[in-house]
Amino acid sequence: MDDLHARCAMLMEDLNLADRQDISKVTALTGGVASDIAKVDVNGRSFVVKFALAKLKVAEDWRAPVHRNAAEYAWLQVAADVSPNSAVRLFGRSEQDHGFAMEFLTGDDVFLWKDALLSQIPTQEEARLVGDLLGRIHSASAMLGFDAAAFQNIDDFRALRIEPYLSFTAGKHTNIAAHLNSLADMLYDSNHVLVHGDVSPKNIVFRASGPVLLDAECATMGDASFDPSFCLNHLVLKAIHLPDMRSSLLDEVAAFWAAYRPHVTWETQNTLESRICHLLPALMLARVDGKSPVEYLTVPEQDLVRQIAIELITKPSDTLDRFTWRLSQMLKENNA
Repeated sequence: MDDLHARCAMLMEDLNLADRQDISKVTALTGGVASDIAKVDVNGRSFVVKFALAKLKVAEDWRAPVHRNAAEYAWLQVAADVSPNSAVRLFGRSEQDHGFAMEFLTGDDVFLWKDALLSQIPTQEEARLVGDLLGRIHSASAMLGFDAAAFQNIDDFRALRIEPYLSFTAGKHTNIAAHLNSLADMLYDSNHVLVHGDVSPKNIVFRASGPVLLDAECATMGDASFDPSFCLNHLVLKAIHLPDMRSSLLDEVAAFWAAYRPHVTWETQNTLESRICHLLPALMLARVDGKSPVEYLTVPEQDLVRQIAIELITKPSDTLDRFTWRLSQMLKENNA
C-alpha cells in the first residue's frame, strides 16, 4: 500500500466513513501544488480527501504551515452557510492528519471553469455568478458578529500569497519593487473581510445549482481587493492568451464586478475598485515572474504580460472599465 493510499485509509477510518478493507481504489488528483488530493472509492461511493503539504510542488523553495488545512475547512463551512446551493458537502476533518474529506463533484452538468475557458467554450455568465457568490461571502464576513476566530491567519497568507507573488516578484523587478512591496504591506495590514485566497478558475466547479469554490487553504481575514484581483487576473491573462475570446473575456471582467459591487458595504465601492486596479497588474506580473507562473503562456506572451503589467503598475487606472480599455489598446499596439 503506497503512502497516499495509507493516509487516505487512516483518515477515512478516523472519520468513521469507511473501514480500510472497504476502500476499492485511491486515485491521486492533479491540479494543485499545495496539497495531496485523492479520490477515494468506497462501496460504489466516492469521496475527495485532501492533505496539506509543508513544501509545495513548485520549482522554487516554497513552504507553508500545514495547519492551514483547518482554515480551508472552516472557509468551506462559511460558504455552505452563506450559499448552501453553491457549496461542497463536507464529511469531517482530522486535526492530527491535517486532512479532511468532502464530496466528489461529478455529473453531466459539472465542469471546471478553467477547462471551459481554455477550451474556448462560449461564456455562460460564469463570471457574474462567481462575482455574486464571492460578494455575498465577503459581505457576510464583514457583518457584526461574524466569528473570525478560525481565520486569524495573515502570516500563513503572507507565506502562501504575499511573499511568493509580490515580494518574490519585487526581487526580480527592482525598478518597481517599491510599488510591489507597498501592495504587499497593504495586504498584510488589512482585515476587512474573509479572503479565500485562491479564487482561480482551476478551483471553481460549476454545476446546475451554480459555482462551487474549492481550495480555500489560504483563507484569512484580509483585504477585500485580493480575491477579485486574483480571479480577474485569470480572465485577463486568458484574454491575452486567447485573442479569439478576448472581447468576451474582458466583458466577463465587467460582469464580475457588476455582480460583486452591490455587496460592498464595509467601504466605498470606488475605493475598493481602485485598489483592485492597483493590485491586478501586480498579480499579472506575478503569474509570469513569481513562484507560481501560469503554465499556458508562451514565451512571447510572457514578455507581453511583463510589458503591459509594468505599465499598469506604474501608471494605474482607478476603474476596471478604464483598466480593460487600456489593456485592449496596448494589445492592439503590439499587434497581439
